[in-house]
Amino acid sequence: MVSTMIRTGTGFGDAGMPVRADAVMALLSHVATVKGMQAAVTHSGRGAMLTGASAFVGGMLGGPPGIAVGGAVGGLLGWMTSGQFKSVPQVLMELPAAEKEKLCTEAMAIVKNLDWTDAAQLIALVMSNAALKEKVLVVLTTYLTNELKAQLKYVE
Repeated sequence: MVSTMIRTGTGFGDAGMPVRADAVMALLSHVATVKGMQAAVTHSGRGAMLTGASAFVGGMLGGPPGIAVGGAVGGLLGWMTSGQFKSVPQVLMELPAAEKEKLCTEAMAIVKNLDWTDAAQLIALVMSNAALKEKVLVVLTTYLTNELKAQLKYVE
């Protein structure tokens, strides 16, 4: 990991990436909350596994007709469970560490020139600047739709 120099109360110092990443994740969660963002992340692998398992159980219990019925029921269940919307802050919290780091790197490019020491100060700086807020929102939206293949909706 690359450490970043930030301005501290006593001058510039090495804050370390985890502190910076936590603040950036807090910023992204705050922006998502303010915008009322929800995301449905598709789990095609989970749906396929559910369909296959249902077809297998159906085949064991009912022979060839059971395979067809089990596959149809599993496919329906897989379709029904995919696309469940969650709040974006919850989605961000559940991301694996590598994905969080990837998203933080993209967002850090926007806020790297700001003078901030903690999450609260970073959030205040970004939220008071419409252009910065929009850039952060674009990074978040692009990441969710392109990397996670999520569908987004905004709730008032």
